[in-house]
Amino acid sequence: MAKKNLMIVESPAKAKTIEKYLGSDFVVKASYGHVRDLPKADDAIDIEHGFEPKYIVLPDKKDVIKELKQLAKEAETVWLATDEDREGEAISWHLAEVLGLDTKLAKRVVFNEITKKAVVDAVANPRLINLDLVNAQQARRVLDRLVGFKLSPILWSKVRTGLSAGRVQSVAVRLIVEREREIQAFNSESTFKVVAEFGLAAGQRLLAETRGKYVAEEKVRKFLESCVGATFTITGLETKPGKRSPAAPFTTSTLQQEASRKLGFGVSQTMRVAQSLYEAGHITYMRTDSVNLSGFAIAAAEEVIKRKYGPEYHKARQYKSKNSSAQEAHEAIRPSKMTASEISGERNEQRLYDLIWKRTVASQMADAVTERTTVTVGISTNPEELVATGEVIKFDGFLKVYMESQDDEEEEEGGSGVLPPINKGQVLNLTEIVARERFTKHLPRYAEASLVKKLEELGIGRPSTFAPTISTIQKREYVTKENREGFERTFRVIKLQGAEIKSTEGKEVFGAEKAKLFPSDLGMLVTDFLTENFPKVLDYSFTAKVEEEFDEIALGTKTWNNMISSFYGDFSETVKDTKDNAARVGKERVLGVHPKSGMALIAKFGRYGPFVQMGETVEGGAKPTYASLRKDQLLDTITLDEAVELFKLPRDLGELEGLKVKANIGRFGPYIQLGKEFFSIPKGEDPYEITLERAAQVIDDKRNAEKNKLIKEIAPEIQVLNGRFGPYIKMKGANLKIPKGIEPASITLEDCEKYFEVQKDKPKGRAPRGAKKGK
Repeated sequence: MAKKNLMIVESPAKAKTIEKYLGSDFVVKASYGHVRDLPKADDAIDIEHGFEPKYIVLPDKKDVIKELKQLAKEAETVWLATDEDREGEAISWHLAEVLGLDTKLAKRVVFNEITKKAVVDAVANPRLINLDLVNAQQARRVLDRLVGFKLSPILWSKVRTGLSAGRVQSVAVRLIVEREREIQAFNSESTFKVVAEFGLAAGQRLLAETRGKYVAEEKVRKFLESCVGATFTITGLETKPGKRSPAAPFTTSTLQQEASRKLGFGVSQTMRVAQSLYEAGHITYMRTDSVNLSGFAIAAAEEVIKRKYGPEYHKARQYKSKNSSAQEAHEAIRPSKMTASEISGERNEQRLYDLIWKRTVASQMADAVTERTTVTVGISTNPEELVATGEVIKFDGFLKVYMESQDDEEEEEGGSGVLPPINKGQVLNLTEIVARERFTKHLPRYAEASLVKKLEELGIGRPSTFAPTISTIQKREYVTKENREGFERTFRVIKLQGAEIKSTEGKEVFGAEKAKLFPSDLGMLVTDFLTENFPKVLDYSFTAKVEEEFDEIALGTKTWNNMISSFYGDFSETVKDTKDNAARVGKERVLGVHPKSGMALIAKFGRYGPFVQMGETVEGGAKPTYASLRKDQLLDTITLDEAVELFKLPRDLGELEGLKVKANIGRFGPYIQLGKEFFSIPKGEDPYEITLERAAQVIDDKRNAEKNKLIKEIAPEIQVLNGRFGPYIKMKGANLKIPKGIEPASITLEDCEKYFEVQKDKPKGRAPRGAKKGK
């Protein structure tokens, strides 16, 4: 039976939630994200006629559009309820065009949260499609396509086939490459941190340190020698009141950063989980750069705080965004229902919701009141002073609920928590003075969240672009996200106990990295080429200026195709000049001579990536041999000794089953070769050290896993298999889901054919926002 009203949203989960609120007169259907896009062809944009885009319905959305057209034809009113950002506005416009609705009259409804009140209020107050927002999104899409489609073929001819470039992604890679080169050029210097320990009554102790650090060991020794037999007296005791204020509610960027620090989430994971929370009605819209809270939310937070913690913990606050382009009419990310401190759902949904709830509530709480005490200790034999500091929380305020984390946190030097009872003029009993060698640290490599923070600081990208940009640069293999083990180093310790000065050495692991972004040789090569030939495109301030122009288009103060035109003239000339005149990129470094073979070792970048070549191609001479670089090595920094190590592979481990066993590293990582069979060496194990016994176990484990994978073979190319996410059917190149309640071993050929027909053209779900070429 036809319904009076058809409402179109972006995702099926959202449709299901909203349909419950609107009653029997409404049917709510999903578009599964974008329904139209530019075709993958050079003529997708009519450059000669105002950069007019030529859109096509996406192939996997044809059935969706067919159903929506039929429902729209039967309905009295069609409501376009896609998301409230520019992408959502563009999707509504595309839907109106495809469904034959008048784009200037179509009913557009938006809601910041999926609650009954928000949905019903939106339907009661529809608006028109905002064509300025549509044009801002259209400008981004067209510009990114022009840049991507013009730069990528140049990379194919000058660097390597199959590469791509993008207006934002290439700038993000540049940041990572530049940081890596800063790190490689960094020279660590050592200093000595000097800390004195004094014994007090009842087993308590006071730690105080020198105001500065010593660079030279002889100066440390001279200071310690001067302290032998000295009297140590408290010469100063100063107490100052202080306060700490809560952080603003979450924006997309700060949520991504904090979920990374506190929960260990990647940027894309944060957005997936937040999307689920939004569609289930638990939180407000998760793509926003505003820190604003509605009056309703502020009042609801006040009620929760006073009831749970007491009136003294409440302080109403209204936050303003530093970013001038932020839309204050939008809200920060907050719970839809402030009284719900917990939700039911998957574990990661609960964890992210808990973070959002606590951050929002804390933003409306009183400052924490602190008292910071600074103790100065005089030395009778030396003008140098020692200092100890401690902080006491006199009133916890917002800290009762939440405290923001920091990137690459380190212990706070000089702080000793709560100081023991002491008095000015008190003479202290020295236990020991320890001078420990410390080393200066290079800037940290970017993690996903800290890269988002940097992009936001530079004004590059917007809430909807951060996650897809970071996913794209990893997918293109310009950047890898890795954990890397640290290195052991020795440090010196000089200690004064009584009248004796002792020197010892300790060992520590430094440089360990967890989930950090490393540029690949390919990423560095492409960045160097683009920076040299297209400096404007990779310029940080230019990229930020383009974002500002998109904002002006969204406000209706700039015409989108004029903006594209002003960019395209110089750009197209540079493209032509680079295509005609730039040399093909080749990178090689002569490292030295192999100590055994006497042949030259040369690090190069080739068709399949970086490698080291031993020997040179000479007519009639021996052919060169080659070795791929290890995952943590770069052409820029590989040493002769490291290159020599590479030629220890492949290693002969012995024999199994009458066949030779070898360990080696290939395109997809380290592996064992047994005859013509190949077996991946598990992550974390070294092909340079693996034994024959361990190789035999790896081979057995893989063979057993393969045996257990097959549940049933129904026909030569139709199998029921055990997979990572449970049983599935492999058929005609597709992996088919097995419906709930069906026993995998009982499935017949007829069942497989039925499942194939049902699933072959089914949309794969909502497409990730902005996951387009060149973003």
